[in-house]
Amino acid sequence: MDGNGRWARSQGKERIFGHFNGVEAVRASLKAATRAGVEYLTLYAFSTENWNRPKEEVEALMNLLVHTIVGEMDELDKNEVRLHAIGDIENLPEECRMELNKGMERTARHNKVNLILALSYSSRWEITNAVKAIVNSGIDAEKIDDKLFSSFLTTSAFPDPELLIRTSGEIRISNFLLWQIAYAELYFTDTLWPDFREEDFFAALIDYQGRERRFGKTSEQISDIESDSATETKAAG
Repeated sequence: MDGNGRWARSQGKERIFGHFNGVEAVRASLKAATRAGVEYLTLYAFSTENWNRPKEEVEALMNLLVHTIVGEMDELDKNEVRLHAIGDIENLPEECRMELNKGMERTARHNKVNLILALSYSSRWEITNAVKAIVNSGIDAEKIDDKLFSSFLTTSAFPDPELLIRTSGEIRISNFLLWQIAYAELYFTDTLWPDFREEDFFAALIDYQGRERRFGKTSEQISDIESDSATETKAAG
């Protein structure tokens, strides 16, 4: 969710003004995801590198996080949205952890949409921790494969993302879900995050729908798989 600071500067305001206005983009994205039937929506809300920002900005972001979670609970309940969090959650201020845990407990029964907040998260942090956990578990090196490694990541309960949307015109990944997006489609838009709305989300989905996802296969192999699938479906009646 990039571009809050630049958006604020364009308004002659401090960076935190952009963060506050970015909340509306979160609401719009969640609403669009719900309407489109997207089951998992992960938002990169705060990276481990963000701790290096000015103290006042970090404190304001943490306060915004708390108030947003509290303020959106009724809406999440109403729309059957389940709240999750990934990242170094123990590094968050106590009040943030408390409200986050309350939100996750309150929405635990929902399953229509899974809203995953990446907080104090970075992919290198996650991968490093996974390696440490595997080493500490004493697992033989010969038994380590993609599936086992993925089970040690903070996203082990979720499927890998199919589409990654990056706002603000920046064309980079910025240490986000590096392992998980191996075969995700990437979509970059010049729209700054506070201006991102439902129509922008749908534009990304439409672009995604027009792509041919090969997963390392050739077009001919995909056609053969689709043909076999259609034959099996027809035979199954």
